[in-house]
Amino acid sequence: MDGARSVNEATGTVSSARRGEPGKGERLADWADGRLGLYALAKANMRKVFPDHWSFMLGEVCLYSFVVLILTGVYLTLFFEPSGAEVAYHGPYAPLNGVLMTKAYASTLDISFEVRGGLLIRQIHHWAALVFVTGMLVHMMRVFFTGAFRKPREINWLFGWTLLMLGILTGLTGYSLPDDLLSGTGIRFADGAILSIPVVGTYISFFLFGGEFPGHDIISRLFPVHVLLLPGIMLGLVVAHLILVFYHKHTQYPGPGRDQKSVVGMPFLPVYMAKAGGFFFLTFGVLAVMGGIASINPVWAFGPYRPDLVTTGAQPDWYLGFSEGLIRVMPGWEINAWGHTLVPGVLIPFSLFPLILLALGVYPFVEAWITGDRREHHILDRPRNMPVRTGLGAAWLSLYGVLLIGGGNDIVATHLHLSINAITWFVRIGVFVLPVITFTVTKRICLGLQRRDRDSVLHGRETGTIKMLPHGEYVEVHEPLPQGRLFTLTQHEQNPPYEIGPRVDAGGVRRPVTVSHRVRERLARAMFGPGTHIPKPTPEEHRELTEGGHHH
Repeated sequence: MDGARSVNEATGTVSSARRGEPGKGERLADWADGRLGLYALAKANMRKVFPDHWSFMLGEVCLYSFVVLILTGVYLTLFFEPSGAEVAYHGPYAPLNGVLMTKAYASTLDISFEVRGGLLIRQIHHWAALVFVTGMLVHMMRVFFTGAFRKPREINWLFGWTLLMLGILTGLTGYSLPDDLLSGTGIRFADGAILSIPVVGTYISFFLFGGEFPGHDIISRLFPVHVLLLPGIMLGLVVAHLILVFYHKHTQYPGPGRDQKSVVGMPFLPVYMAKAGGFFFLTFGVLAVMGGIASINPVWAFGPYRPDLVTTGAQPDWYLGFSEGLIRVMPGWEINAWGHTLVPGVLIPFSLFPLILLALGVYPFVEAWITGDRREHHILDRPRNMPVRTGLGAAWLSLYGVLLIGGGNDIVATHLHLSINAITWFVRIGVFVLPVITFTVTKRICLGLQRRDRDSVLHGRETGTIKMLPHGEYVEVHEPLPQGRLFTLTQHEQNPPYEIGPRVDAGGVRRPVTVSHRVRERLARAMFGPGTHIPKPTPEEHRELTEGGHHH
């Protein structure tokens, strides 16, 4: 037998495999790596460490819901007919037999009653859309409250904010496609808001609907926007978002061994990938159960859209409810001048809708300007340690919630047996009062939690053990906190706020101070100045108490 080859004694043939020579699979991998550089890429990223915390799964819920949306949407696209042409319905749903309706609505009924699994897929698709937008909002608020939007992640924050906006628009277009009486009412609402735009409102409406509302073109125009344009943009943003997460490394909560340069966690492959795969199927399973047992958007119960009818209790999906609330609670103001009508009662709330969302999108840049902090941040803030930011976020959510009540004022009135006028006035007042109350209460809660942390660091944990001192006093014995817990409670920074400094320099020359500098100084004092934090205990204070035997 040759030393470089092996001989099969039964057949006398020589094996083509030489000692130490790579096999076919390895040669194929070498060939691909030489042209694509996959090995270096995989080596650099597959063992990347990711921290572990339950709140990080909120972003994964968004991702997996988006995947479910794409999969179910492809299935529904095969059977949906996006046409505004009218036909007489003859199908399995007897109450609508002989009724004139658009082909879009008829095909939706066919999907629900004739396509195998069609109703289940429709409901999974709708539930996934709701969970997707909910997950994005909750995920963004987690990022907001913990300060994960700071440098170098401002661009990723904008990607996420754009995804939220596009998700709302995609939900609106998909909600409108079945052309039932409920979705048609929503389109009518959108058309009224567009018509309130001065000068160009009527032109935009005619362009969208192909003439006078409702026209016959809106469904066929919304369809490619819903299934191609918006999902394509969102898919690109999701990929870019994930690439930046990899590139910047994941943020992590304060704790031992965690700083701006090191990450404590599990490797991406195989630990994180295994967990992510299991969580995807868990998310898919929950959505499938919801689609199977919880009815949503029963279009057959509403009937086809007619411009002269409105469904009782017509409500949009929750993520658009607050925009309707803005318009419902706004006084019906109109201005008639020079033969033209201006409707500020619709135009003002219609303009406030994107501005409320825009405030969330630009906040990271406003805070960076106020603090002047240009460092990279990879350790998250505990919300209690940033009371003003946490209060602003809670106030934004309270505004969102009270407007959501306004968007469903008729439902709230009928179910709770209240006056719809009383609810409307409650929302009108609550829009201005509730965010202020929420901000104040949240800030005080955060300061109280900071005081508790300070006491825990200095005096330790209560053990429940009572001890009698030599002079007869009874005290509770406190147990010192572990070093890791002490580090977690004191890791955050408390930098002084931005100050302009002396207005006159050492030479007696008055320094030029712009309006932006004065505004920045006042905002910095309000957000990070006295009264916005409880001073951390110093090492000297901790040493004095612990070494002096004051840990009773």
